[in-house]
Amino acid sequence: MRKALFVLLLFSARPVFAQTAPEGIWQGYDGEWRHVSQQLIALAEATPEEKFAWRPAPGVRSTSEVYMHIALANFYLLSVTGPKMPADLKQGMEKTVTSKADIINWLKRSLDAVKAAHLAVAPKDLERKVHIADRDATVDGMYLRIIVHANEHMGQLIAYARMSGVVPPWANP
Repeated sequence: MRKALFVLLLFSARPVFAQTAPEGIWQGYDGEWRHVSQQLIALAEATPEEKFAWRPAPGVRSTSEVYMHIALANFYLLSVTGPKMPADLKQGMEKTVTSKADIINWLKRSLDAVKAAHLAVAPKDLERKVHIADRDATVDGMYLRIIVHANEHMGQLIAYARMSGVVPPWANP
């Protein structure tokens, strides 16, 4: 009985396995970074300007604040590995940068900075030790934290979009 059920599940699930994977999936760090970057930009561009001020509750980050949090975190975490933070990045920008165009610009700059830095890093440099907050890490660990952080907030932004009536451009309504 169990074997028959397993075979039935295997064959009924086959169409799921036959689907084409989204661009970047299963293509290593750079492919996964390309994927999350494309999704973040596509969702930001699909979100109407007036929805950037939306927040699910008082005291919780607004849509614009989440996007700026990602951008600022990308630059900060990347700076721990060596590249300098942009000179025009200022304290408090998470709350002061609120226009859709400016947010998308900062987001793209941060995503491109991570992409360029990762493409340029020598494989042996990935094991170099760095210090952040109260612990030691490696450059590779910092890049892992950057991509995990971006994906974590991508999930948050998808939820925000759905709650505010925006359908992610890659999803079915």
